[in-house]
Amino acid sequence: MIKIINTLFVTMFGLGKVPKIPGTFGSLASVIILYLFFHVFNLSSNLIFVFLIVIFILSFSAVAHHIKDDKNKDPKEVVIDEFIGQSIPIYLYEISHGTEKLPNEALIFYGICFVLFRFFDIAKPFPVSFFDKNFKNSFGVIMDDVFAGFYVVLSLICFMVLSSYFR
Repeated sequence: MIKIINTLFVTMFGLGKVPKIPGTFGSLASVIILYLFFHVFNLSSNLIFVFLIVIFILSFSAVAHHIKDDKNKDPKEVVIDEFIGQSIPIYLYEISHGTEKLPNEALIFYGICFVLFRFFDIAKPFPVSFFDKNFKNSFGVIMDDVFAGFYVVLSLICFMVLSSYFR
């Protein structure tokens, strides 16, 4: 029973078992879930933060148990790491400046975050590639997506700074 629950967790309720591009589906589901949390259910950003931290912490153990007997230490069906990485730029956007975000504005930003995250997750610039290549365990599985999420944040900050010079 615990193994089934663990598999459901790391595959985001089986979403990771989609035969084609499971990481993209995991990222898209993450965007939808976070949009619902912030803009439909209007959950507190503090509550969402606690939820994300719990998911992050549980993921290390869950992924480790899921891959322990597998030769492939980063199987495609594990997509909880996409949820974690995709959550970083979206959460930071939502809490930035303490301002209200219009739902349409948020949708555009979430779309940009989705595309940028998938780009960095697939292209794997350093240090994303470092974690992917050098840590064949749950730490590597999760941290490469964490750094891909931070690359999205860095890209958006650079864009905002540069665009402020051209106004």
